[in-house]
Amino acid sequence: MRKLLLTLTMVGALAGCTTAEQGAVVGGLGGAAIGGLATGRTSGALAGGLIGTTAGYLIGRAADRPGYCRYRDQYGRVYEARCR
Repeated sequence: MRKLLLTLTMVGALAGCTTAEQGAVVGGLGGAAIGGLATGRTSGALAGGLIGTTAGYLIGRAADRPGYCRYRDQYGRVYEARCR
């Protein structure tokens, strides 16, 4: 069970494209785990996931550089450049 949760967390963290999206995924998973463990209820996991997603997105958004966007070239590489 622990291996499955760890694998899902790793895949979810890589699924986000921007820093804000990655922060939201990691924050949501972490918040859901903590909320579920702390309360032992599904509602606690949902509340923790919502709070963690919001906080992770805001923290990730603050880490992005203003005026720069992320682009993907024809080979799938991601790079940052001024927004067009």
